[in-house]
Amino acid sequence: MRVTGMLALAAGLFLAAASLAQAADMASTIQARYEKLRSFSATFEQTLTHKESGSVEKRQGTLLFQKPLLIRWQTAKPHEETLVVTSKEIWDYLADEEVAYRYPLDLVRDSRSIIQVVTGQALLTKDFDVKEEGQEDGLVKLHLYPKEPAPQMVEALLWVEPGTGYIHRTTIIDFYGNSNDLRFTQFKPDVSLKSSDFAFTAPKGVEVEDRIDRKVQERELFK
Repeated sequence: MRVTGMLALAAGLFLAAASLAQAADMASTIQARYEKLRSFSATFEQTLTHKESGSVEKRQGTLLFQKPLLIRWQTAKPHEETLVVTSKEIWDYLADEEVAYRYPLDLVRDSRSIIQVVTGQALLTKDFDVKEEGQEDGLVKLHLYPKEPAPQMVEALLWVEPGTGYIHRTTIIDFYGNSNDLRFTQFKPDVSLKSSDFAFTAPKGVEVEDRIDRKVQERELFK
């Protein structure tokens, strides 16, 4: 029994080590792919789940990305929102509320920010412990645990195309257990984008609330 138990333990440790090695390899593959990627355009479906109330909210939208970190995120009605990350600031325009918020870039520079993970810019091999959880719908499923958790992210899941290293889906879970699930329904890498795609001017009559000098949490964005 002792020998059998020791063999079982050794086998378990071997499998665990192999799983960690595979996860590390996939994380490296993702980073290598996104280091070469210059831009992409995507359409997405987003599902926001509030743990305490059990409420579920679904959205659809488009995402444009260009290095180093230029973003245009737009969601369709009834939750119409335009969020633009420029080289100097972040703009978040809520059409229904007729208000545009201006934020500092610091909110999206952290690896634990939602947009860093979604766009493949998060430093997976440095800032996260990564565990592989097999395949789902032909995609490799990875579980990410930030080495230094933040309120906007205590864990995350990635679904990655094994052949290319492209991210097809992400789920971010915050400190309160709320989840933000983003699934790309179409993804086009290295597309040609214009500088005007990442410009924003508040429409006439829209209130502008400047939060450039305030400390605000990243979870206020992309939700």
